[in-house]
Amino acid sequence: MLKPGDRIPSARALANELGLARGTVDAAYSLLTAEGYIEARGQAGTIVTPGIQARMPVAIVKPRAVDHSAAPTFRPDSILPFQMGLPALDAFPRKIWARLGARCIRATQPSRMVHPSVYGLPELRAEIAAYLQVSRGIDCSPSQVFVTSGYRHTIELIAHALLKAGDRVWLENPGYPPTRALLAHLNIAAVAVPVDGEGMIVSDALKLAPKARAAVVTPAHQSPLCVSLSLSRRLALLDWATRNKAWLIEDDYDGEYRYVSRPLPALKSLDRDGRVLYAGTFSKVLLPSLRLAYLVVPEAQVERFEQITQTFSGGSPELTQAIVATFVADGHFARHVQRMRKLYAERREATVAGLESVLGRHMQIDAQPGGMHLILRMRGRRSDRRLVARMRQDGLYGEALTDWTAGSEGSPAVLLGFTNIDAQRTAENLARRILNLL
Repeated sequence: MLKPGDRIPSARALANELGLARGTVDAAYSLLTAEGYIEARGQAGTIVTPGIQARMPVAIVKPRAVDHSAAPTFRPDSILPFQMGLPALDAFPRKIWARLGARCIRATQPSRMVHPSVYGLPELRAEIAAYLQVSRGIDCSPSQVFVTSGYRHTIELIAHALLKAGDRVWLENPGYPPTRALLAHLNIAAVAVPVDGEGMIVSDALKLAPKARAAVVTPAHQSPLCVSLSLSRRLALLDWATRNKAWLIEDDYDGEYRYVSRPLPALKSLDRDGRVLYAGTFSKVLLPSLRLAYLVVPEAQVERFEQITQTFSGGSPELTQAIVATFVADGHFARHVQRMRKLYAERREATVAGLESVLGRHMQIDAQPGGMHLILRMRGRRSDRRLVARMRQDGLYGEALTDWTAGSEGSPAVLLGFTNIDAQRTAENLARRILNLL
């Protein structure tokens, strides 16, 4: 190996030694000279540039295998028994979807091949506005609807548009962990507000941070306890937001799936002063892989959100939006939601029966009016985190309620999704695996 200052062979000598054309070696030497690796010294010949530092070879790092037994990721790219955040993948109408996809592809014109609108496909925004009017009691125009790439993107847009570093925001406790993490990265202080059987305890929030700038709530099915926010507390939140010019961010992630009665109207439907921002998603009702969600903003904030969206959003794939818009316009979306509501009620009942028959002595399942997951309360002094870690190692999915809780007052429980459990016998077999891990 040549060292800095060493003389290198002449081009003619190296060409003869290697059996190469003289021009090839000349070209290589010229490139090395241009890059500063060698220097021509006239009659003294050409040498390796003095003072050049040898670089250590870069170690080849093998890609790590995905470890599903590690700490929970919200949400992982896997399909495990009891996995949360997934709709019934086996019941998705793939043939209809494929037919609509082919139709949208055939209808694609050059004007639809440019950059997508950062606000969302106009047809999809119109369909979302129409659907929310009927299903959630929300009166809004298409211009108030902004299509996003998911819940995190939605919260990010709201934070950039309406909040600033140092602001305080009420969050439900327990509550969805990514919200806390995202706000922390934006230097926005999360105020953990306790939840009881009627949802967020507004009186506690007023004591903790009466001048907070916003509150993030899940009124239909509190995430993760699945209780519904009572009417009195909805009105209290609206009154607080109006008096303090604060914002209410309504995360309606699975409001369609209520099994004891018709879905409750959205908090946004009670908003008369333009203080509620409504966040919905297609991940829970269609497919997470679509990466499509939406945000309904007050009419007075449309221009502000247009400005922020132009800065922070690149737009979602237009073809995907076109397929979803057609799916909604042709009535397939409403029918699919109705079918899933019936299917999930059946699967929840079967899953509860299977789990209770095996784990009844060790756990108690909360009664809840809706949602897409179950809450298994641990009997005795068991650690939900330890059990979840063991489940991951055994190829099962679960989330520890204490991971959703800020502070140290959380009671241990395991969260299990039931939407992809097809029968009571399946639930019993899976419950036996959990029993062996206790």
